[in-house]
Amino acid sequence: MTNGHPTREEDFDLYVLGALEGDEKQAIESHLAACADCARKLAVARGRVAAISFAAPRVEPSAAVKDSLLRHVRAESQAPSAVPLKVPSDSAKVPAPGTGREFAPPDPPRGLAGRWLFGILAPACVALLIATVMLWRENDRLTKQLAGLGASVDKTQRQLADAQEMLHLYTSKDTIKVLLAPKPGMIKGDGEVMYNEKMGLLMYDGWIAPSPDDKSYQLWVVPMEGKPISAGVFNPATSDTAHWMSKVPEGIAPKMFAITLEPAGGMPQPTGPMVLVGGT
Repeated sequence: MTNGHPTREEDFDLYVLGALEGDEKQAIESHLAACADCARKLAVARGRVAAISFAAPRVEPSAAVKDSLLRHVRAESQAPSAVPLKVPSDSAKVPAPGTGREFAPPDPPRGLAGRWLFGILAPACVALLIATVMLWRENDRLTKQLAGLGASVDKTQRQLADAQEMLHLYTSKDTIKVLLAPKPGMIKGDGEVMYNEKMGLLMYDGWIAPSPDDKSYQLWVVPMEGKPISAGVFNPATSDTAHWMSKVPEGIAPKMFAITLEPAGGMPQPTGPMVLVGGT
């Protein structure tokens, strides 16, 4: 234990199962009395062990096991020091199936046979529960690890798709390049737009001074006909170069590209002053 806290998560499961002894048991009990966080973990462990116990399928003992147990009971009842078996009353007798005769169910095993059976089954049950808890925890860890790997694969696939689109944009003969320059009296900056009308793909590179806290920059594709189309909202924290790719409807012939200063989060249509502008 480090600073009184258990160093292994499975210590809580082992404590619930009664597998901790001596100093280990005393140390964790002393710590639990003063640590709410560890007490919460212990409660979770108790619920986990209980759920696993109830989830275990019921297993009926085989006929051989029953016969062996009854032989031990009979042998003990015939020994000189054995305690006489309780004779069942008539009310406890029930008809034996298929015979019409009556019989009394045997008493539960006691004495040497009962202790022998408990001495074998109890440790086996505890060991089985411990193994089940360990396997459950390992399965949970592997499941989370697999989910993390799946997310990493998805991210890599998206990055690969973006790289392929960027390559197509750079190499296509239909891609145009438009330089953006600041309007007189506006914030300093410059940028460049690469645009492919057939692909509906746009890439922006540029730098511009940070926008006010309540404002955002918004890039627009201004078509030959119709309303401007938003191609991205951004808020540069510094004057470092900004770079991104954006999808727009295919087949839009541009007249110009413009960056305007809009309320934070952008607008459906331009409302603020043009900061950077570039014509085709």
